Amino acid sequence: MIELWHNPRCSKSRQALALLEARGANLTLRRYLDDPPTRAQIVAAWAALGQPPVAIMMRTGEARFRELSLSTSDSDDSLLDAMAANPILIERPLAIRGQRAVIGRPPEKVLDLL
Repeated sequence: MIELWHNPRCSKSRQALALLEARGANLTLRRYLDDPPTRAQIVAAWAALGQPPVAIMMRTGEARFRELSLSTSDSDDSLLDAMAANPILIERPLAIRGQRAVIGRPPEKVLDLL
């Protein structure tokens, strides 16, 4: 089962979803802006990605990132707290399967989980 953290307004997210559906992937769709992940779920996704949050999983170009006066040099804990409180900061699409996860940029990266 692949869980896709999805934003239907994002073209990359829509493309990743279409790729997975076209291949008949067993899929759970999570519209993470409407159903925000808990901090623990974000930490689990981060662990599955295997890289620091700001390096792979945080949208540093989002206006909210600047509004919160966040910095790429902030601690992992503060960045994880910010993502939990502001899910718009989570990079999308994020696909998770078991203990593995990928950011779908480019969208074809999600196919690595098949």
